[in-house]
Amino acid sequence: MEKWINKLDKPLMMPITRRQKENENVDTFFFEHSINSQAGQFVMMWIPGVDEKPFSIAYDTGTELGLAVAKVGPFTEELFRLKVGDKVGIRGPYGKGFWKADGAKKVVMVGGGYGVAPLLNIAEELVQDEVDIHFINGARSKDLLLFQDRLNNLEAEIYTTTNDGSHGIKGLVTDPIKEILKKEKIDLVYICGPELMEKAVFDICEASGINCQISIERYMKCGMGVCGACAVDGTGEPMCIKGPVVDSKTVRGITEFGKYHRSGSGVKNNF
Repeated sequence: MEKWINKLDKPLMMPITRRQKENENVDTFFFEHSINSQAGQFVMMWIPGVDEKPFSIAYDTGTELGLAVAKVGPFTEELFRLKVGDKVGIRGPYGKGFWKADGAKKVVMVGGGYGVAPLLNIAEELVQDEVDIHFINGARSKDLLLFQDRLNNLEAEIYTTTNDGSHGIKGLVTDPIKEILKKEKIDLVYICGPELMEKAVFDICEASGINCQISIERYMKCGMGVCGACAVDGTGEPMCIKGPVVDSKTVRGITEFGKYHRSGSGVKNNF
């Protein structure tokens, strides 16, 4: 009940207190505010007169909220024009995040692109419980890698992959996880990133009989299960309520996973 009372269900206008460049296309926008979020949850950001969009939470330290944003369209282009001191509306947190699983003492985390941030949040919690972590961070190239300094400070075995070999292992995130599973007994795999990457890792885990927690991104308009835009087939439930983080059992019932997603109008689009 306390979490519900504390949750912002209408936008609170917050000034941007600082910005941090993460790579050529991603900035983290910071606000002096805490929303008591769970790793993997998201917020809705509103720019008056422009639009409202969902963003995953990169930092929620108790005194500061940080949202890592890629400049990819009209909304984010407008956001990147804002300066420190300018205000945006924030509401949330929404959805179901990653959770600590009973008995999971040895885990693998597989992050692609800015899917690394939510995994770092749960990883930083798990190391306090002395969980053994193998963390795989993948990107197309060195310039697109995120949160390398933060990863280096994590008490975990770190693997970095780039498609072009410009940093770390040349290849895909599926390469190191295959090697890890050959050598060690893993209790659980956490996955966050592009859906085709998630599907490839999920298939490897299914073949090895290992359960996963997977963050599935869908087009979210309201964040509260009202509009139905993020409902997935197989479950019929909105991912902003059921997810975005779900377990292997749920993923097995989502026939569209790794095959197609829907636009804001509900039209199917293949990956």
